[in-house]
Amino acid sequence: MQYNPGWNSSSVNLLHVRAAGPEDSLHYVWSSIGAPAVLLVATQSPSSALRVNWTQLLSPSPAGAVWIDPPDSVVYSTAVVFTKLFEFSETKPLGELFYPTYDLSEFSWDSLNHTLNHTALTAELSGAPATDPGGGFANGSLAFRVTAYEASGRAGRLPSLLHTADSSQLEFVLAGVAPRGNGSRFVLEVATVEEAGVVRRLRSERSIDDEYTPTIFEVLSLVAESQNGSSALGFLQWKATAYGSRSPRREDGIRCRAQGLRAANWTLPVSGIVQAYFGESLGSTCTVSALNVSFGGEEGQVYQEKRYLSWSVLLGFGQPPRDPFSALVISITAVALGTPLAMLLLGSCLVLLARRRRYSEYEPIN
Repeated sequence: MQYNPGWNSSSVNLLHVRAAGPEDSLHYVWSSIGAPAVLLVATQSPSSALRVNWTQLLSPSPAGAVWIDPPDSVVYSTAVVFTKLFEFSETKPLGELFYPTYDLSEFSWDSLNHTLNHTALTAELSGAPATDPGGGFANGSLAFRVTAYEASGRAGRLPSLLHTADSSQLEFVLAGVAPRGNGSRFVLEVATVEEAGVVRRLRSERSIDDEYTPTIFEVLSLVAESQNGSSALGFLQWKATAYGSRSPRREDGIRCRAQGLRAANWTLPVSGIVQAYFGESLGSTCTVSALNVSFGGEEGQVYQEKRYLSWSVLLGFGQPPRDPFSALVISITAVALGTPLAMLLLGSCLVLLARRRRYSEYEPIN
């Protein structure tokens, strides 16, 4: 993990996380220059390196300021941008009432260097609007907590996402922000950038197994695939829940919904790291898609009471991890299906035995 490689100032944030394998390497580049974003790059070289032209990156024209060396080692690259936070409440009889949008590209972000933990491979990017006329962030903040992994495993806190060494976890946290209405609900807009020939698809998978995330039976994945659908190149994956506590428990769950993937015809909010890497192709050959993730039920009371919201999402390369059926669920299923079958077999045997005994009491008639 490197903070602002080649730059001595902490006035901006750029965190480079590199995972090296025997024949390849993966790069995660997190940044709050403009809208907070992460650049994901997979290469075929175990020694590929991130290069940054800081003077150009911080200029009004950052295209070409960030690249991977050697350039021909890159096999896949994408970006995820966290663009806006919406707030609305449902009023009767008018319906939904939307408040002024929080544009994350206009936030002021704290130095990420103060929270960087090289041992735990974690960091936190925290910020608030540069101008906040409503005072909603007077005692609150919005944060993105990053966790990198060296091996496969499972997160200890709910929702206990299963991860591999090819993935990182991001936790979106809204803490202490005053809602502007009774029963306010929040919606986070997430945008993805893909190069030509790659499309994003939203998948929903349901399972009867909720051992690690009680009462949550749905997993959503935003998967990047080649246009012929032959392989998955990258993904975002999350459980259909958020939590309203710093130490989440099952009863702290908040409903989480994905409101459909759509092509983003609007101009992508300024993100320095995305513009610096994709350059001119950002407005021509690249595909920008957007997804809204909403938090809270129709009543919207969970955040109103606790003033805390956390949502965890896994980002990585290749196919998203899939939870195998747990031994507990397999045992319950075996008992549920095996017991009736055993009773049926036993009953059949008893009937046959009873019939044989019944006819054995009589002498055959000549």
